[in-house]
Parts: sequence; structure tokens; C-alpha cells
Amino acid sequence: MCESVNSDVAKQKFDDFVDATQAYLDGVVVYGNDQELFIASYLTGHFSLVGSNALGLDDYSLAALNRYMLESLEKAYANNEVQGQDQVQVSALWQRLFVEADVLA
Repeated sequence: MCESVNSDVAKQKFDDFVDATQAYLDGVVVYGNDQELFIASYLTGHFSLVGSNALGLDDYSLAALNRYMLESLEKAYANNEVQGQDQVQVSALWQRLFVEADVLA
């Protein structure tokens, strides 16, 4: 029973993080400037894919989600999908969203 409760808590934290992150990224469409919109849109693509993969694996660990996200971004950077300051801004936004979620958890 304890394992089931821990699993339920982890899934709830995961779901809350996904919802809050998606709400923030969606809000950039309304309130962000062109650069913020670009960065948020780019991050949204990776976040949607990584989140879906985590759900498919029944892996509700925020630490694992962060690891998957960082791996996805590193691959994209290695393929020169975004460069320079855009890379810095994408990584900074992800780090900020993840750290804020971890602090609130």
C-alpha cells in the first residue's frame, strides 16, 4: 500500500508540474515578446515530447523528467537546431521552470 501511495504522490507532483509548466508556456503567447515566444515555443516542443515519453514509460519522477529534457535539449543543440543566445535562453527557461517546481514540491 505504501508503494501505491508514493506512486500516487509522484504522479500528482508530475501532473502538477506538467500543468503549471504548460500554463506558463501558453501564457507567453499572450504576454511575451517575439523572442520570449520563440524560446517558449521551442521549449514547448521538447517538453511535450519528453512528457509524453515519460507518461508512456509510467515514469513520474521529476528528476527523470529533468534528465530526459536535458538530454533532448543537448541533442538538439548538437544538431545546431538553436545556437548562441537562443540556446542559453532555452536552457535558462527550462532550469527556472524546473527549479521553481522543485522548490514548490
